[in-house]
Amino acid sequence: MLISLTLENLALIEAKEIGFDGRFNVITGETGAGKSLILDALSLCAGERADSGMVRHGCDEATVFGEFDVADNAEVAAWFDEHDRALDEDTLLIRRKISSQGRSKSWINGVPASISELKSLGAILVNIHSQHAGLELLKPQFVIDWLDRIAALDVQKQQAKQAFLAYQAIKKQADEARSQSAQRADRMALLSAKLGDIEPLLSVNFEEIEAEYDELSDLENLMREAMEAASVLDNDDDAPSVVSLLGRAMRICDNHASASKTFGECSQLLALAQEQIHDAAAKLSDFAERELPDEARLDELNTLLSLAHRLSGKYHTPITDLIADAASWQEELDMLDALPDNDTMDAKVDEAYAAYLAAAGALDEARVAAAPDICERLEARLLPLALPNARCEFAFNKKPSDQYNAHGTYDIALLFSANVGMPLQPLHKVASGGELSRMALVMQVMAAGDGGASRPTLVFDEVDVGISGGTAQVVGELLRTLGKHQQLLAITHQAQVAAAAHRHILVQKEHGQQTTSDMQVISGEAQIDELARMSGGVNITAATRAHVQSLLDDIRHADELTANTEPLARQS
Repeated sequence: MLISLTLENLALIEAKEIGFDGRFNVITGETGAGKSLILDALSLCAGERADSGMVRHGCDEATVFGEFDVADNAEVAAWFDEHDRALDEDTLLIRRKISSQGRSKSWINGVPASISELKSLGAILVNIHSQHAGLELLKPQFVIDWLDRIAALDVQKQQAKQAFLAYQAIKKQADEARSQSAQRADRMALLSAKLGDIEPLLSVNFEEIEAEYDELSDLENLMREAMEAASVLDNDDDAPSVVSLLGRAMRICDNHASASKTFGECSQLLALAQEQIHDAAAKLSDFAERELPDEARLDELNTLLSLAHRLSGKYHTPITDLIADAASWQEELDMLDALPDNDTMDAKVDEAYAAYLAAAGALDEARVAAAPDICERLEARLLPLALPNARCEFAFNKKPSDQYNAHGTYDIALLFSANVGMPLQPLHKVASGGELSRMALVMQVMAAGDGGASRPTLVFDEVDVGISGGTAQVVGELLRTLGKHQQLLAITHQAQVAAAAHRHILVQKEHGQQTTSDMQVISGEAQIDELARMSGGVNITAATRAHVQSLLDDIRHADELTANTEPLARQS
């Protein structure tokens, strides 16, 4: 619920705070006085586009504050949770600042906010109906959305929408898979060929193979070299060897070990060296006497190395990188192989389409079932608005299957006739501007009345378009009754509508050095004067004032009757 609006340097307003009743508020004033400024300020709080022209002439910026009571408003609480914001109190403050250069800044409870955040939150707080709302009735989607809201079909509508989107998504996947099937087959063939090429190398260690081949291919030469090295270290010939020379050195050191500590230490080191040299000579001898290389193994290694070098040249990649790439090739091949084929995808499309038809069918059946009762309620509300013979009916026409969409399988139109004996026809063919405006008002009121526990503030711009006289009085009574359940704001030029308000806000121009607009909550004589002006124009007579007083008396009397009958209704 809107508690107050504070306007600073907004158009003709210098600085003004205006409070609102939680029920039916009406805004009146002469043409050009600035009545729409309240709606402009509220629209800014709801995230609508800012314009530098809104800034008061000679000022650098304009500011709007909107204070809202959000106690027990589950939708607002959910919005704060969704946007990771803290809602610590039952009061919500929205601030919007506009510079003369057209820049805009916004805050929610003192924390900076984006326009998209403000717009989504504003949609929960405020529902503004423009003076051209009657034209909305001519749009097929408006009629469908209104029917669904009045019939409380939000769940079925969402189910049909989700089923349609799921069908579209799987159909798109199937179409893409079909168009890419040839490329997919080519890619799988390429990957299979590459894996087939390199498969013999995947089960071996390439570096170990290279080392083994190098050793085996030069084995005979290595055996000769080993024999020569072993002979140099130790031999039975007269030629000196390392072992014989080392023995001589050891004998010298042993002879002088008792006389010199150094000779003793060297004798020990030489003994250790002699042992290691004997071991090395034995190993070299064993290597020199081993069997000649296995030619079959050498051929096997040669084949693997030749394959590696050929593949490296074929793919212009080092063989070690190719072996590493093989894992990713296999992974891609497995993924492509796991993709469903065209027949499987077609089956999934058929399944999703059947699910959509079931959800859309349930929605359409619920609409058809609810339509007659809704039309009766609509006709009953139009009856006192100078449309005693109004008849309404929803027409359901099956769409071609290629035009089914998220809203169902039927085109839905609202047919209307205002005169006895005249056939029902689409609104745009038979309804006058006044009839459209009254129809729009009633439909908006019906939709607002079914708005649930967390109802937004309902705003009507130029609520009296196309009505006058007794009809205007009925509209006023209608809005006053609705105001007992939901906060309303309305701009009107009709005294009968204004008299029904729970709070009357008057907007007036003041001409000083610079023209300004002022807003005041009026009651008593000031309200009678304004209602008389609206009823009688420039020359206000005693009869005009008496007529206005009678309007106010009728409203009070109606309220008293309602208050007296409500307890009885509750008892019954």
